[in-house]
Amino acid sequence: MHLLEVTSPIPASLGRLPELAANLFFSWHRPARALFQDLDPELWEQVGGNPRLMLRCIDQSRLERASHDSIYLERYAQVVDYLDNYVNVAPRGDQPLVAYFCAEYGFHESFPIYSGGLGILAGDYCKAASDERLNFIAVGLLYRQGYFTQRVDGEGVQHADYADTDARDLPVEPVDDAGGKRLSVKLRIGERDVTARVWRAQVGRVAVYLLDTNCPENTHEDRDITHRLYGGGESARIRQEMILGIGGVRALRALGLAPAVWHINEGHAAFLILELLREGLARGLEFDAALEAAAPQCVFTTHTPVAAGHDVFGDELFHSTFSGYLRESALPPERVVALGRGPGGGHGFNMTRLALAGARRVNGVSRIHGRVSAKLCADHWNDVPVAENPVGYVTNGVHVPTFLAQSWARFFDRELGADWRERLNDAGFWQGLERIPEQQFWQTAQDVKARMLAGVRERMRRQYAAQGLSVAELRHVTRLLDPQRPDVLTLGFARRFATYKRASLLLRDRARLARLIDGAERPVLFLFAGKAHPADQPGQQLLREIKQLMLSHEFAGNVVFLEDYDIELARWLVSGVDVWLNNPIAPLEASGTSGIKAAINGRLNLSVLDGWWAEAWDGTNGWGVPATQVQDADRRDALDADLMLDTLEEEVVPLYYARGTQGYSPEWVRRCRRAMMTVIPQFNMRRMIIDYDRGLYQAAARQHARISAGRDAGARTLATWKQRVRKAWGGVSLRALAAPAAELQSGARLRQRIAVYLNGLAADDVAVEFMARRTLPRTRMQWPALSSYARDAQDETWRARLKPTGETDSDGSLVFELDAAPPTSGQFELEFRVRPEHELQGHPLEMGLIKRL
Repeated sequence: MHLLEVTSPIPASLGRLPELAANLFFSWHRPARALFQDLDPELWEQVGGNPRLMLRCIDQSRLERASHDSIYLERYAQVVDYLDNYVNVAPRGDQPLVAYFCAEYGFHESFPIYSGGLGILAGDYCKAASDERLNFIAVGLLYRQGYFTQRVDGEGVQHADYADTDARDLPVEPVDDAGGKRLSVKLRIGERDVTARVWRAQVGRVAVYLLDTNCPENTHEDRDITHRLYGGGESARIRQEMILGIGGVRALRALGLAPAVWHINEGHAAFLILELLREGLARGLEFDAALEAAAPQCVFTTHTPVAAGHDVFGDELFHSTFSGYLRESALPPERVVALGRGPGGGHGFNMTRLALAGARRVNGVSRIHGRVSAKLCADHWNDVPVAENPVGYVTNGVHVPTFLAQSWARFFDRELGADWRERLNDAGFWQGLERIPEQQFWQTAQDVKARMLAGVRERMRRQYAAQGLSVAELRHVTRLLDPQRPDVLTLGFARRFATYKRASLLLRDRARLARLIDGAERPVLFLFAGKAHPADQPGQQLLREIKQLMLSHEFAGNVVFLEDYDIELARWLVSGVDVWLNNPIAPLEASGTSGIKAAINGRLNLSVLDGWWAEAWDGTNGWGVPATQVQDADRRDALDADLMLDTLEEEVVPLYYARGTQGYSPEWVRRCRRAMMTVIPQFNMRRMIIDYDRGLYQAAARQHARISAGRDAGARTLATWKQRVRKAWGGVSLRALAAPAAELQSGARLRQRIAVYLNGLAADDVAVEFMARRTLPRTRMQWPALSSYARDAQDETWRARLKPTGETDSDGSLVFELDAAPPTSGQFELEFRVRPEHELQGHPLEMGLIKRL
């Protein structure tokens, strides 16, 4: 079959419509999207909200009509002016260039190069970088097939359909080199050179460079490397990650770009470290010095709370895939393999281990996840206590303009002022929601909910029509999806159907669930959506249970499963359901952001206290369910299900339906306002990117500048020093010259002399420290909210540094002395320790070496 496409010329008065379609600014700027949607609403629906494809298929008469419509032309001019003013502002002058690498990006449903939360977060991050005028670029892969389209049959069996995209339909442009030729890069994979073309997607002010191996000069096998997002097995995955990491660095170099910071967003991109090492060797550095030159530039964010989630490639596969690259780059294979092994050795090449070895700044994505990751990676800094190792955290946020319903945006414009977009981080400003009359707030929320119900109902209609199912069955299943009656308590669960997320947790006690939802006076509607990975059979079984429940006589109409979860459906659900459910197995929810999106729309979370919600819940802005500390999985799930159902029965349902003559529950509205007031200023993407910038990027850029100055003199110095320290460290020891005091009066000073045998090291090579942890009275540790880089945790530890006295003990040990006053009274556990110290280190404990007394 041959496809003929007849396109309509764009009238001169609308000549910049193609430009608007080419900048992903439209993905969060609603007036820009509305320009396309209003040209032909039916076609907009048919093309999946894709403005580029729409302009190629729209009828000429529609364009001509718009070109003579004064109101439409005024709206068009306003959008064009807004975009010009937005993109023409230069980056802030104090900003280092940051290159952000990720395997997927979720900008908009019409650009399917994402699968789930990691991609949506990366898309939001690029949008916020644009809003904040960061000096920022991003790198990813351009897949011909994104994540699958989902169909679920009457038995609940998921079917995954894939379709190739046409680059003409996507908001990307080919990148040319300085000579005007199509830009591409080559790298050695196995024993073949593989070519990757470079494309650019414009996200507001930010350029996102995407690599694609579908090039005529490649073999069929190599053309397929970037064919499918997360497609194929280990062999396909390692080659994709080579293109992303190594090819991505080469693409930026070919563009003449020299980032000061390389942000590795999850381990998929960690091969970029090897390319930076190759560049260091090419500059004449030894391997260790090349590593010290590369690592200060790199920031690594891990999103995975379990070791099994980290990419590990088999030894044979790694060697066969990297043999040619390592040979041509002169990287010593045994040293490279050691980077992917970690301190404990073992088998396989672990991408997280490579990232830990090659990045001096490492973080998780919530406070709990930071602790979990610190423990998971603890053996990389074997002598260092888990609480002190270099793994920090920055809690995730969401891009408010993308996920806030348009009705709420207009409401904020009217009630708070148009500058609310510039005051997202201002907690005091958002207290102004307290002044809003409850009736106005409730009416806006119900308007948003009605729009969601209408959209979901239409989606179900199309779904049933495509499957040839009866109108009567559709009517029964969608009876509560009534936009004219948005007063039914609606709960939503939408996310990836991984087993640890426990989508079917509330289904364990079906009789109790049936009693909860079966009430004419207080009906309850559950909306479920999500995809299970095609290889995840347990996840697909969860999906099957919910779909079968939806079709059962007992639950039909009260439980609805919505197919093909994507960004559009996510926007509807997070803005429109009354309660957002999240019940993962704690602490396996690294962060989770869907609940944030619900809360910024004034929706209430009912969630296990894990990830972001453990930091956000304050008792008034939703419901927090404590994580059950039980080892037996079945008993744990039963207890958690009971807690969730108890909360629904005893608190959620009664509160929602506690309506007076005004037709709404005043306390429910107050909680919804609290959700907005507390979550918007703390969990928006602007706050998150500022935390990365101030806590990680600027520090990395400063250290890199010091290390690389004088043709990498600092890197050479630091590498030589570390070699000397490692060689001597086995012989380092310390001993007390007298027993530490057992009792001290308040106001007195603690004095202690410690002899440290340095085995050839100098006093300047080490820090000798005193630490005392208070055991009585115990106080609860106060962890910093949102970012460990914002301020230190208040952990009740008394710390002091010992000073060298200049004396030498009889065995050659150097004497150090403590003279410190206790900060408070109580009982303390005392520890004296010595660690390596150098002014060029990125973290005081980065070597992972400590000797204790």
